[in-house]
Amino acid sequence: MSGPAITKSARNPLHLRERLDRLARRIAAPPFRSPTGSQPPRLRRDELLAPYTTFRIGGPADLYFEATTADELANAVLAARDLEVPHFVLGLGANILIGDKGFRGLVIRNTARHFQFQEQGEFCTLWTESGAVVKDLILEAVRRGWSGLEHYVGIPSTVGGAVWQNLHFLSPAPERERTMFIAEVFESCEILSEENERKTVDAEYVRFGYDDSVFHHRRDIVLAATFRLRRGDQAAMHRVMQENLSWRGGKHPWLDWHPSAGSVFKKIEGVGAGRLIDQCGLKGFRVGDAQISHIHANIMVNLGHATARDVRELIAIAQKAVAEKFDVRLEPEIGFIGEF
Repeated sequence: MSGPAITKSARNPLHLRERLDRLARRIAAPPFRSPTGSQPPRLRRDELLAPYTTFRIGGPADLYFEATTADELANAVLAARDLEVPHFVLGLGANILIGDKGFRGLVIRNTARHFQFQEQGEFCTLWTESGAVVKDLILEAVRRGWSGLEHYVGIPSTVGGAVWQNLHFLSPAPERERTMFIAEVFESCEILSEENERKTVDAEYVRFGYDDSVFHHRRDIVLAATFRLRRGDQAAMHRVMQENLSWRGGKHPWLDWHPSAGSVFKKIEGVGAGRLIDQCGLKGFRVGDAQISHIHANIMVNLGHATARDVRELIAIAQKAVAEKFDVRLEPEIGFIGEF
């Protein structure tokens, strides 16, 4: 994931339209042009973004492009930067709320999903482009007998999103005594820096934290990543996956039935935001088709036709209730993208 990049000159609507036209022509030319020379159907105007988010909420992007390789992703970002067009890199669309009016600029959907396992005795190096879905990598790693990623089963994320947020989950049952982070198996990643330099960086550069990394603070783009896995027992890995899926299923609404963006508010030291919201009696409270989940009060779900406006109002209601009862300010964890 990447936060939207917006330039001062691009805020003028007419100026932006002209730059979008130039950007569309550039993407329709080499190195993006298809072998037949035609404009790729992966480049579209006024594309509705709701279907590309786990919340199923969001208006249209002025210009939408699907990058199928790390090179295409880098070139699209470079072109947008060069023409000073606001742009946003979209993965699986979790942890974000896109405004009902959509996004003024270019949305690059990262579907660069090539990966390769390089076996080295009892260890394995997994190289993967940043648009690869973590679920797919887990299934393939476990099939091959490589351990390290299975703990994160059931969490919707691309590799880029996993590195961006330092994907995490509790250690295996029954102890679950600590939080396990993707940083523990991370080796390096290739980035396009905010200075437009492609380079490979290590964990020291990434500065992993809890739900944090350098990518929250710089306009770098993750193009690919390398993870170090170790030989594992397949039966044990399957047990971990089954237990984690069961645990999550009992505490999180199913995305297929109740679309959501995941946890709405940041973790509070000593007590969960969901518990405070629950103690305010807000489980099940709804605005339009946006509802505070009956299962987890820090998750808001789309009952079918929720709008971003509904969600924003529900967020404000939860914040006000918690502030009045507990004198605690809830800070949103999800990103707000586009125009509301």
